[in-house]
Order: sequence, then C-alpha cells, then structure tokens
Amino acid sequence: MKKLYHYGTFPQGFSWGVSSSAYQIEGGWNADGKGPSVWDTFTQKPGSIPGNPNGNVACDSYHRLDEDFYMLRALRVKSYRFSLSWSRIFPDGRRSSLNQKGVDYYNRLIDGLVAHNITPMVTLYHWDLPQALQNLSGWDNVDMIDIFNDFCDFCFATFGDRVKFWMTFNQPQTIAWSGYGLGQIPPNIKNPGIAPYRVAHNLIKAHAKAYHTYDDKYRKAQGGLVSIALNADWIEPKDVNVPREVMAADRALQFQLGWFAHPIFKNGDYPDAMKWQVGNKSELQGLSESRLPSFTEEEKSFIKGTADMFGVNHYTTKIVSHVTAQLTPQSYQYDKDLSEAEEGDSPTTAISNQRAVAWGLRRLLNWIKNGVATDTKTTVDDTDRVFYYKTYVDEALKAHNLDGVKVKGYTATSLMDSFEWLNGYKVGFGLHHVDFANPNRPRTPKRSAHYYYQVMRDNGFPLPDDEKTLYGQFPKTFKWSTASAAYQVCNASTLAEMTSH
Repeated sequence: MKKLYHYGTFPQGFSWGVSSSAYQIEGGWNADGKGPSVWDTFTQKPGSIPGNPNGNVACDSYHRLDEDFYMLRALRVKSYRFSLSWSRIFPDGRRSSLNQKGVDYYNRLIDGLVAHNITPMVTLYHWDLPQALQNLSGWDNVDMIDIFNDFCDFCFATFGDRVKFWMTFNQPQTIAWSGYGLGQIPPNIKNPGIAPYRVAHNLIKAHAKAYHTYDDKYRKAQGGLVSIALNADWIEPKDVNVPREVMAADRALQFQLGWFAHPIFKNGDYPDAMKWQVGNKSELQGLSESRLPSFTEEEKSFIKGTADMFGVNHYTTKIVSHVTAQLTPQSYQYDKDLSEAEEGDSPTTAISNQRAVAWGLRRLLNWIKNGVATDTKTTVDDTDRVFYYKTYVDEALKAHNLDGVKVKGYTATSLMDSFEWLNGYKVGFGLHHVDFANPNRPRTPKRSAHYYYQVMRDNGFPLPDDEKTLYGQFPKTFKWSTASAAYQVCNASTLAEMTSH
C-alpha cells in the first residue's frame, strides 16, 4: 500500500531536528582569518555556476547567530545539525595554522544551542576542503587520512565536552563521484573510472581512523556517538517479477549506499556486487588488477563497526533496469550495468531528477533525513513542501510502527534557504525564507515551518478527534425511523396497475 495514510506517533525521546552546513549559510568567507576552501575557489571563478552565485555572504550566519537561535527556539527542535568549516578553524588545513576566532565562533554556536536545550549534531566535513589541502591533491592523496584525523582530534578535544553526536563525512558518495568522477562539484576532477574508487577508499579509511581516535581518546570521558551521513535514493526495479531487474536494483543500491555502508556496518569490505562488477569490467578492459582497490585483512577489521548509528540522507526514488553497459570509457557509471529513470507518477521538484516519492522512504528502511527543494519564487506559502514533509515523515512512521525499523530521529533539510551548491540561490530547501537581496538577510518562517513545528509537537500524527469512534447515547426523545420511496419499493406491474385505475 504505497499511498495509505497512517496515524500514530513516534516513541518518547524521538529526535526531531533541522540541518544546515557551513558553506551554505555562514558567509564571512574571509572574515577573522578564515582561509579559502575549494568552494570559495570554485564559486569565485566566473562561469562556475550560472549567474555566478557564491557563499561569500550567504545567510551571513557568521554574523547573525542570534537570529539563527531565534528560529531554532521558535521551532522547538530537539537537535540542530550543522558543519564545521575546516578552513575557519585551520586556515591551511593544519593544526599549526589554528585560527582562534574560528574556534570562538563555534564555541558561541555550541554554547547557545546547549543553553536552549538543543542537541548539537556536528558534521566534521561537509565538502568545503581547505584549498591548501586540495593543492596536495585533496582526497586522492593518502596523506589526507592522517591530516583529517588531526583535525577531528582537535575538534573532539575542543568541542566534545558539549557535542555528543558527530558525523565524520556528509555524503562521501557525492564527494567521490560528483567531485572526482563527474567533476561537477569541487575539486571538479573528471576521472570517472579510477579516481572515485581511490577517493572513496581514502574516505572510508579516514572515517575509520577518526572513529578509533574518538574511541581510544575521548569516548570514556565524553560519552558521545560517532557516525557518518550516507546518501541513498530508494531504487525500485522496473519489473519486480523479472529476477534480472530485481538484481539490477539491488546492484544500484550496493553501488550507492553499500559502497560505504557495507565496509563500515557489515564486514569491513566492499559489497560482492561491486567487487564482481568492477573486477570483471577491469579484466575485460585489459587491466592487470581491478580499478576497485582492496582492503587488507587488518584494514577490514579496523573499518568494520566504525559507526554508532546509521545516518542516511534521502531525497528521492529511481526506477532501474538491467543493461549491458559499454566498456569504454572506464566509468563508475558503466560499471553498474543498469539504466536509471525517474519515478514518473510522483510530483516534480525544483531540482531536476529529484521527484518527491514518499513511499520510497519507507522502503529504504533506515533512519531518515530528507529534503525536497521548491522554487524560491514561492517564498512563504510553500504548500508543496508541507505535503512532502507530511508524506515523507509518515512513511518514516510506517517503517517504525508497522515494520519494526528502529528509526531514532528525523532531521529536516534545512533550517533556512541557503546557498544550494550548483543551484545557487534558485531553489530553497529551507523552513525559513531568507531575503538574499537584503543586506540584513531577514528570515521569515514559511508555512512548512509552522507545519513541521506541529508535527514535532505532536511527535507524529496522532489520530485526529474527528477520525475517532465516539461512544454515547442520543437523548430519550430521539426519534428512530426507516425510510423508503414509492418507486424503490413498488415493482413495475404494481405501478402499471396503480396508473390504470
């Protein structure tokens, strides 16, 4: 039953939140000693994004913390997910370049959240690598594993007395594929057959190392949780009755989510489907070894189990069918042997290829964060987003109440309209509208903010009063009767007899 609406509530202690990320909201791109990130470099180069938008000012949260606190308090969220700008804390990416004013900013943010009983959920890396480290080849360089670990170590030591929920990376699949394969986002490297696999290999090892650093040095004293935010669409087979199509859908999920989830949550190694596909294609391409790197047994045991809960960013559902893809050029895309289509029955959004397909959320079966973009021209009355939140949250509720999935929290993307990566300021994920034409960047709650507030207050969707069965009696003088109509009870012959008289 894809469409059936379900009434019910989440358990006590369910974590309702909203999210943001540093480059998308902070602005202050070179304020108080901050160093440049790859996104500063990219957006400040004319022609990178149509219209040349950038995050130089964005929502100006670096200078407007009190306004952000006001929105969060008004929503009464339990948690706020944000990210740290690495180059604001270490301008050149290394501890030796420490910028105390950057540390002070995050201390003010964290202290303000704690003072308002809002749990800080901190993402250590949300795409904005210090440019100085990209100059060393960024995540394609194995040295990044230790460099990132030192940054994490500093953050755990500095903020971990108040921060109890950490995420190492946001969407490593996007970093590896869009950043180093397609070259769509910084560092804009187009090497689709080799670099994404090498980069992902380094990201997984960097995640595991940071997790163990927390485990070994901080967990006992601080008692926090460390995880990673993986992105996953739901993938539906084109025909569920054809085994090859079902296998193709499973393969698509393994290549997107399993690429990182399988090593971290399952056995320290890549999914069999990936190892077979990439290995087989590499052989047919005349290569002496697979383009998918391998982990040593020691590395597998180091990686396995390095997350305290499963965090997933979910946006949409795709329909997949099996194809035998081309061998050249070498590409992660062709390694999958499948073709992907949109789920045509669902509403479109302002981001192309990202339809709102609520039922796919339940099928993904995990703790869900989601966001649906709408056109910012519809400023405050965003009824379509209200519909998306209503249907997506309800599917998460079905997964919890009906399917027994241990869904622990829901984080709405995002607190306010912000710099939306390659879409600039044309689309708005926000619960609050931000007037980017106004230097004061005023924030206004949209209809969706009021609606999400109501869902959080009710902890889901309790059965409304008008849907409940009402028990009671009518007054003693109440008249009970039955009814009929002449034509309904007379047969045709009687009727003819009556008319002939």
